[in-house]
Amino acid sequence: MTSPLAIQLMRFAFLALLWLFLYGMIRVIRMELRTAGAPRVPVPSKPKSKKARAAASDSRPGRGALSQVIVTEGSLAGTRVALTGKPILIGRANDSTLVLTDDYASTRHARISENNGVWYLEDLGSTNGTYVGHAKVTGPVPLEAGVVIRIGKTAMELR
Repeated sequence: MTSPLAIQLMRFAFLALLWLFLYGMIRVIRMELRTAGAPRVPVPSKPKSKKARAAASDSRPGRGALSQVIVTEGSLAGTRVALTGKPILIGRANDSTLVLTDDYASTRHARISENNGVWYLEDLGSTNGTYVGHAKVTGPVPLEAGVVIRIGKTAMELR
């Protein structure tokens, strides 16, 4: 037979585990709520010459210019989104530009935006992370043509 002291200790251990679980759940919910309305962070850039600014302001995609995001793997393979200069929001939210049905994508997962003619990828505090190539994105990352962007099971690239 188990002693009353052992039963009381098991009760306290169970209660402690329950409180730890609840604390973890509250942290996750707060993080999701905090990143859902995250303000846009301006991407710092180096000052450009007049020639570079004139080339960047030309809205026509020239030779070698990035013009679209193409989903290469996942349930949306073959989907194309034009790069028009407006930010592209990626996530599970219905108001996202690219709505992912991936279980590993957050509601507001990542954003692709342009600054001075350069396209940047920014993770918006997602749970599972955003990867460019094999590197995890921790801040705004400049994108180049053909580099693979991975969000869960979905892969895409700029062309």
